[in-house]
Amino acid sequence: MPASSDPRQAASVLGWFATLAGQGVLATEESAAIQSIEAGPDLPWIWMGVRGTAPPARRRPPLVLRREEDGWFGDVRCGIRLPVARDAVGAIMLQHALDADGDDGLATVLAECERVLVPGGTLWIAALNPWTPYRARWAHRGLLARDPGHWQRALARSGFATDAIRVQWLGPYWRSIHGDAGVGMVDRLRAAFAITVIKRVTAPIARTPARQWRLTPARGSLPRSHARR
Repeated sequence: MPASSDPRQAASVLGWFATLAGQGVLATEESAAIQSIEAGPDLPWIWMGVRGTAPPARRRPPLVLRREEDGWFGDVRCGIRLPVARDAVGAIMLQHALDADGDDGLATVLAECERVLVPGGTLWIAALNPWTPYRARWAHRGLLARDPGHWQRALARSGFATDAIRVQWLGPYWRSIHGDAGVGMVDRLRAAFAITVIKRVTAPIARTPARQWRLTPARGSLPRSHARR
C-alpha cells in the first residue's frame, strides 16, 4: 500500500519543520513525549520523525527513522513497513512524520506501530492542529492537519483501544518562538497536539462448563433444581 500519492512531494513538504515556524512547533514537544513514554516498559523503542529535529534523550537510544520519499531513512533504510518483529518495542514516538501523508499511508504506518509494540507499549503521536491560528504559517505548503477525532478513528481501525487515548495540546498560539503545553479549552488553539495511546490486548474469556438442570419433585414440597455438570 503506498504511503501517499506522491511520496517525494510528501518528503519535501515536511521540510517546513526545519523552518523557524516549524521549529516553534517542535520546541515544546520533547518534554511532553518523555513524560508519556517513560511510563512504559524499558524496552527498545523507535523514534519516527522529520528533518529539523532529533529524538529526545532517554536511557536507551532509539531506532531513529526519518520520513523521506517512499519510506524511512536513518539507522536503517526501509519502506513504510518496518523491519521489526511483532511485539518487539516498548514505545514509538511518531513526531509529525505523517503530516503530509494521505489516509492510506496513515493507516499503513499505524497498523505497523500496533504490530511491533508489545502489549502495554506506548504510541506517542505529535500532529498539527487544524483549529489553530498558527496554521497560517503552514498554509499552502501541502501539510495536512487532522483533528483528534480523525486520528482516533484511524487508531481504532488499526487495532488500538479507543478508551486508552489521551490528548494534550502543544506549542505556540501564534508566535514562533513561544510555546507551552496544556489540556484546557484555550489550549485547543495551540499549533499542535499529542495523542498517547497504550496497546492493549483483550484477554481470552475462559469457557464456563455447561450445566444441565433437572427437576426432582420432593414429597410434600415444590420441585427443586439440582445442577449436574
